Amino acid sequence: MQQNDSRENVREIVVPGDLLSKSGLKAGPGTYVESGQIFAAQLGIKTTRSDVVGVVPLSGQYIPMRGDMVIGKIADMGASNWFVDINAAHQSSLHVNEVPWRVEFGETGKFMTVGDLVLLKVIGVDELGKVQISMKEHGLRKLAGGVVVEVAASKVPRVIGRNGSMIQMLKNATSCRIHVGQNGRIWVDGDLDSMLKAIDVIKLIETEAHSVGLTEKVKKRLGQMGGKGE
Repeated sequence: MQQNDSRENVREIVVPGDLLSKSGLKAGPGTYVESGQIFAAQLGIKTTRSDVVGVVPLSGQYIPMRGDMVIGKIADMGASNWFVDINAAHQSSLHVNEVPWRVEFGETGKFMTVGDLVLLKVIGVDELGKVQISMKEHGLRKLAGGVVVEVAASKVPRVIGRNGSMIQMLKNATSCRIHVGQNGRIWVDGDLDSMLKAIDVIKLIETEAHSVGLTEKVKKRLGQMGGKGE
């Protein structure tokens, strides 16, 4: 198991100048193109989503990418939109056409208000960094109850694990409902004791994200807590 974690670290962490793709992919944030090949422009974690390869910095603010699932906080309201904090450099606007309800002009406050948490999808990022977000896809919704844990966006891949293995283990062991946003916000809901266990393990993963043997460390912590196992 430790050997698997070590191989993951080698693949995920890149330094400036590392080759990310020879062909077939588009260059995303944190990269540059030379002779038709894509290279890392900064120290960070390589990410490939759809047909875009990018680098998420090991520190710093979340950089939105199309297709990201994020957890937003309603920061303000307009007559036909909500302004949403998605933990990026700028707030994003959620238009009434991108929510699952029929919202009349001036009635946004009847559906969501300042402080509400929302599970969203990034559907577009333009060349100026303006982000389009939506709630219309299946499963996207306002989040009621629970708590939000914030981790560095760069640590999210480790919280999720390969093919979702880490987050599934955590869900099974705590019986909590958990949604992980690519923007570093993680929503956890369950009974108080279970939520505390889940939060403790999430913080462990964040702290030990780039260490060898992370999966075994998580299993050990869950076992110490009386977890139900995988």
